[in-house]
Amino acid sequence: MCHMVSPAKGFREDKGEQGKEDSASQVLHEIININLKNKPDWFFEKNPFGLVPVLETSKGQLIYESPITCEYLDEAFPGKKLMPSDPYERAFQKMLLEHFSKITPIVFKYFVAVKDGQDTTALKAEIAEKFGKLEEILSKRNTVFYGGDSISMLDYMIWPWFERLEPFQLKDSLSHTPKLQRWMEAMKEDPAVKATMTDPQTFKDYLQLYMKNSPEACDYGL
Repeated sequence: MCHMVSPAKGFREDKGEQGKEDSASQVLHEIININLKNKPDWFFEKNPFGLVPVLETSKGQLIYESPITCEYLDEAFPGKKLMPSDPYERAFQKMLLEHFSKITPIVFKYFVAVKDGQDTTALKAEIAEKFGKLEEILSKRNTVFYGGDSISMLDYMIWPWFERLEPFQLKDSLSHTPKLQRWMEAMKEDPAVKATMTDPQTFKDYLQLYMKNSPEACDYGL
């Protein structure tokens, strides 16, 4: 359920979709879930930061940090590349992802504030403003996706947060962003996104368990 794992899962599904007509492109893998509230000691041997996801190759090589893992998958396996070949476009996507990373803590802060019954007016306004900036970028580029006319790495990286706006009680924060709404609808039609989407109610239930430090949150809904 972790938002940082979802992009890597989307990448893996995308490569799998591309490989349906070419068996050499299929990414064979095994998923191991851990309890994020009580991580096993062996996991810190895989990633000293203790964060998910961690990818271990058949050679025992370890890759961690979600953007790095996704870029590795894009480069290591055949099929359509999700990172742009143009140097500026690659840099642009990385810069925009860095900007987006400043939004995610505010989203979670808002969710906690709602749960605790605090005034969330200022937080919600800040989130809406930042979504407005993302709307401007789509308007200026005049494309459906942030990577152009087809899905790119950046689109997959930021998608999980938008998928979960309803459970976070922030869906109405997009009321002033028609192009961002169009982007979301287009993302929902992508086969890799469809394969990894989580029902909003399931994620709501997961959040409740997570906030209670329940061990059941470890693999809830999986």
